[in-house]
Amino acid sequence: MKAKSVISHALLAAVALAFLYPLIFAVATALKPAGETFADPGAMVGSSIRWQNFADVFTYVPFQRYILNGVLVAGVGTLVVLAASALSAYAFASLRWRGRDGVFLIFLATLMVPQEVLVVPMFILMQSLGWVDTYQALIFPWAFTAFGTFLLRQFFRSVPREMQEAARIDSAGELRIFAQIMLPMARPALGVLAVFTFINYWNSFLWPLIMINDVSARGTVPLGLQLFFGQNGNQWHLVMAASIVSILPTLLLLIALQKHLVKGIATAGLAGR
Repeated sequence: MKAKSVISHALLAAVALAFLYPLIFAVATALKPAGETFADPGAMVGSSIRWQNFADVFTYVPFQRYILNGVLVAGVGTLVVLAASALSAYAFASLRWRGRDGVFLIFLATLMVPQEVLVVPMFILMQSLGWVDTYQALIFPWAFTAFGTFLLRQFFRSVPREMQEAARIDSAGELRIFAQIMLPMARPALGVLAVFTFINYWNSFLWPLIMINDVSARGTVPLGLQLFFGQNGNQWHLVMAASIVSILPTLLLLIALQKHLVKGIATAGLAGR
């Protein structure tokens, strides 16, 4: 048994190293001097360790502006998604109305439509609203998707109906039941949805590329990373440094919501009625 345990841990360590190697390589490249990225691709350390590369990221382009824009878009977008998904999920899970299941199936079917198919009609809609090159155009078009509704609906359906019936007997309205009973119990599922949604907004590239004209004012992190590639050559050491910096907000969010994330993944979607 001991030998088997050692072999298992060794295999797990090897797999973990394989997954971590790209990140290790990115950090090593970010610390190399300019021009040494491809001088010896196998070398993890350059002729010197340049922590200055991380500072140069913010002088080469206004990267701090792109981070603030990304936090604004991802943060507000996440709040909108949580609010819309929680309300619609409660309606689909706890309220009884004619055609509920059919409407939910149609709503769920929208998950099969790829974003690329919706880009043109969505752009025309944003243009008609006068929202081109605005923050709201980055936030609202993708804030009302079926994924969050489906995730929270499954969690709400796992809550014993007797709790809601008891609250109704005590003259509690649906809004009070939703706010004081369902939402506090759904914190793990909300944590999961918040992490997924924030990362999705943070990493979005295609839609901001189409929608934003003034990148220096309203560009997000993925658009900012493209500015390190230009007529003066590809600044790979700065690209890697900027990529490491761009990971930090999502990493902090994962650490902050780690407890809810683990519990939510373990429980959300496992029960239903």
